[in-house]
Amino acid sequence: MEAGHNQPIIVKKIKKGGHGGHHGGAWKVAYADFVTAMMAFFLLLWLLSTTSVEQRSGIADYFTPTTATLSKVSGAGDILAGRSLADGARVGDGGSSAVIVAVQIPKVATQKDIEELKAKKEQEAFDEAKSALEKTISENPDLSDLQNNIKIDMTEEGMRIQIVDREGGALFDAGTANLRPKTRRLLEQVAKVVAQLDNDVSIAGHTDSAALPPRPGAAANDYSNWELSSDRANAGRRVLIGSGVETARIQQVVGKADQEPLLEEDPTRPENRRISVVLKRRATVLPPELHQQKKQ
Repeated sequence: MEAGHNQPIIVKKIKKGGHGGHHGGAWKVAYADFVTAMMAFFLLLWLLSTTSVEQRSGIADYFTPTTATLSKVSGAGDILAGRSLADGARVGDGGSSAVIVAVQIPKVATQKDIEELKAKKEQEAFDEAKSALEKTISENPDLSDLQNNIKIDMTEEGMRIQIVDREGGALFDAGTANLRPKTRRLLEQVAKVVAQLDNDVSIAGHTDSAALPPRPGAAANDYSNWELSSDRANAGRRVLIGSGVETARIQQVVGKADQEPLLEEDPTRPENRRISVVLKRRATVLPPELHQQKKQ
């Protein structure tokens, strides 16, 4: 070859195709969603294991959604032909289809809801206390014969426990505030139930309408049913406090003489002689069953 043509020949090879390059970060988003879901799952398991049935019920009630269904039609082309509900399109008109959107609206608890829940919980506590006291008295050999001497009912004011006289079963020595031994034991059982709740307590003493015999050496009106009912209420208060009821919870101790007979048709009956212990309601809303009683 001639000298002027002795130049080297360079061959370039171009590699086409291949599978290298960047694949994007979509997998990171999916992984983050997975980790978030697992964290939420384990948090849910933890909550289920650390809350009571009542707490879980309350949480569920609070977050129970109400469902509002909205019919929304939109789009263009063959489906809705460019029309929407705002343009006067109707479901099924012109081959269009409706898209149903379910909107979950959390239920917001109102003050009335809160008060009704408080009243319900308080009534449940009263019902449990009533059952516990009745069971204790019926199963106690020393008190089983006094089952007819105790009356428990629910009033607008609260749960009322009445310890009443019966024929042949007087609770006090006649004409005095001296508690008989069985009456004291009965009041001690009442105190145990009252002490387990934290409602304020009102105590009232009642007598029948019979006049008290005059005391030796005293004027005829020196000691009446007013004094006797007050003294008996105070005797009950002392037993309750001595059996564990906090003094600060006693809000009222009154004597009502014969002004509120249990048996209005016969105010001289021994059942009118009684002590009333009332656990006063804190909730401002009455339970539904008491509403029904008021209507009747």
